[in-house]
Amino acid sequence: MTCSSAKVRSGIEEVKSRGAFIIAVAEQGDRDDERYADVMFRRPECPTLMSPLVDVVPLQLFAMDMAEIKGYDVDKPRNLARSVTVE
Repeated sequence: MTCSSAKVRSGIEEVKSRGAFIIAVAEQGDRDDERYADVMFRRPECPTLMSPLVDVVPLQLFAMDMAEIKGYDVDKPRNLARSVTVE
């Protein structure tokens, strides 16, 4: 997570103020963003364009494991609804 964008920081602060638990991903050497997250996953440095590929698979596996631990059927999410976000 690189919180260089004020918009990203603002969004994180807003959801945190509503009681959200923030899980973030950051490069190993990046310490600036620790104050924004409750849990921080560290990953090796990589080119910016590669970071989504490096981040997404471990996070999806983490989400699947957490859902299974909580007893949720990962193949049939409940309360799934379409939403539209307008800025």
